[in-house]
Amino acid sequence: MKLFLLFVTFVTGAAVELTPDTWEQETEGKALFVKFFAPWCGHCKKIKPAWDALMDTFEGSEILVADVDCVEAGKPLCEQVGVKGFPTLKYGDPYDLQDYQGARDLDALMEFAGALTPGCNVVTSEHCTEDQDKALGTLREKTFDELANIVLEEAKEKEQANSDFKAGVDELQEKYVALQEAKDSTLKDIKQKYQIGLVKQLIKNTKVEL
Repeated sequence: MKLFLLFVTFVTGAAVELTPDTWEQETEGKALFVKFFAPWCGHCKKIKPAWDALMDTFEGSEILVADVDCVEAGKPLCEQVGVKGFPTLKYGDPYDLQDYQGARDLDALMEFAGALTPGCNVVTSEHCTEDQDKALGTLREKTFDELANIVLEEAKEKEQANSDFKAGVDELQEKYVALQEAKDSTLKDIKQKYQIGLVKQLIKNTKVEL
């Protein structure tokens, strides 16, 4: 099966490359599995055969496997979703993509993509969970400005969480440096106190075993 899929890739090459202009139209009602890449990236070139096979396999289905070129037309999308390295793989709802952390061989990608389902449709309630239906009942009563404020509040809280994390890491780094310096100073004092090198030489010369 793997060989067949790779063969199909080279024959058809039916790649879907998303841009800000095509994003909404192409992703509507789909479960996404997207590769954000840079043309010069070595790891991107390595994953390309498997990814192209994946795109061919799910072409025309409710699962959209696609590319986004972070150097050319897709750059704004990459900035919008916070891509920091290449390739970055994300999946899920077009409005709430998650980071893919799994293996990147064809079999693993195939298994993962095959289990994806479209996200909740706020117009038809299709594919919505019970909790999402309940939330929609409240959200649909809100005005545009109220909904926009929710987006802003969520962004602020995420930014604060990231800021708190960075501050915590910086604090740990400072503590690590202080502990490292304290350890080095203690080891230096121990070495000076015991002169262990001289002691071991004396033991050797007097044929006294440790």
